[in-house]
Amino acid sequence: SPFRLSDDSLARRLLPLRLRAGHSPPPQEADAVLLPDQEVLVLDDTEPTGDAICAFQGGASSPARPLGRLPASGLHAYVCRLPEPAQSFQQLQAPLLLHSSTSSAAAAAPDPPSPSPGRALLNWSSDPIVFDSALLDGGDVLVFAKGISGRQGLQCLYRYSDGAGTMLASTPAISSVQQVTRCPSPPTPVKSGGSTKVLVTLGVTGEDPMPSLATFRRQQAESSSLTPHKSSICACTMGRNISKFLREWALYHSAIGVDQFFIYDNCSEDNLAGLVAQLISSGLNITTVPWPWTKVQEAGLSHCAATQQASCQWMAVIDVDEFIFSTSWAGLEKPSKSLLEPVISVDDSVGQIYLACYDFAPSGQTAHPPEGVCQGYTCRLKNPQRHKSLVRLDAVEPSLMNVVHHFKLKPAFKSIWTALARVNHYKYQAWPEFKVKFKRRVSAYVADWKDPINLDSKDRAPGLGVDDTEPKGWAQRYCEVKDNILQLLTARWFGVGFGNPH
Repeated sequence: SPFRLSDDSLARRLLPLRLRAGHSPPPQEADAVLLPDQEVLVLDDTEPTGDAICAFQGGASSPARPLGRLPASGLHAYVCRLPEPAQSFQQLQAPLLLHSSTSSAAAAAPDPPSPSPGRALLNWSSDPIVFDSALLDGGDVLVFAKGISGRQGLQCLYRYSDGAGTMLASTPAISSVQQVTRCPSPPTPVKSGGSTKVLVTLGVTGEDPMPSLATFRRQQAESSSLTPHKSSICACTMGRNISKFLREWALYHSAIGVDQFFIYDNCSEDNLAGLVAQLISSGLNITTVPWPWTKVQEAGLSHCAATQQASCQWMAVIDVDEFIFSTSWAGLEKPSKSLLEPVISVDDSVGQIYLACYDFAPSGQTAHPPEGVCQGYTCRLKNPQRHKSLVRLDAVEPSLMNVVHHFKLKPAFKSIWTALARVNHYKYQAWPEFKVKFKRRVSAYVADWKDPINLDSKDRAPGLGVDDTEPKGWAQRYCEVKDNILQLLTARWFGVGFGNPH
């Protein structure tokens, strides 16, 4: 449960300090971190103009793949492989990011450029890191960090310029739970404009501040409050290489009443941006948020819930293999954007609606079905295994604590179950898809395939253990009940294979 670090009045007393000798060291800004699987994430403020490379110490280099612009800082994120020659250095330095003609000239030079000494490369697997932030409409700042669990007495530290020099502001954090710390905003610099760049990090009195990749600009929150229309229902999801599934999922949910989609992209390599552009051109409202951080899914959902309160009343927290569905729709000749309205037509005291999840089986499939998941997988386990939620965003508790399936609510609100809809979870897909899916990069509490952790978790396949080879009879497993209602319904509504590009 979240712990309170200070009362609101104390938490909002900021102590601006002019940096001088004798004070604690100021928070240090970082721009690169070594992720798992020998990938290096680099942040850069240069607008992409073409190909880019990462130049490492010792002269090795690798192509830099753009991931998009981070919403709070406006910085562009890139990921590149750590070359084998660079892996031999005991103390790695952050690479230089070289663009287009600069990178070509550098690659051809007899003495390629090397990173400047002192630009340490952070290590995601071992270092405590502040990795992102969000400036909210109400003025608070969300700080996303790993390595802070259980720390008492957290201070929020800001570094920025007020036109007369560098300033450091410090204040007690309001709350901290999981990977999310809520901080009061720093004082407004007197001589700077609204776009002042602010570095934010966390620290404990008597210790050095955590290294930080997180900066924000004050104008970001001001623009988000200008949203002209508040949607009834949005959907937020997170994933990597989900293009194969996104079209079907988005078209279906748009047809039954989901107005906006927020896709938190975990370093996809399958041209997700191209597919999203196609869906937007066809009339769907989709926003992609680069989320390159691994094993911090709860933080991403907290980010989505907090930053979209002005955009959405209700948010469906579902993955792209999960489809909200009601058996009462079986006789309908066509879908309607009002189909989900009865589900959210609840008392004002209801802040969250639980939907039972039914896990579907491989259904005899040995590869991704060309007709899509909801038409290709047609049998399931008899009883629901988990639940997913529709959450009223203004009911979410300020700490933003969640367990992926649901959020903690403010005391005035309650959660209820609904019998008006359920979730078809196409979990146990054809083996090649299932095996890739369970190389988990986003979830903080589900182990990777071979790790002997949480063996009884319902997020694992019953009886599968830690073996990553296809078990005998996989295609016929978990098929306790024939259920082809959504298969027939979507074929009638959209045609066979409606999720595949034409």
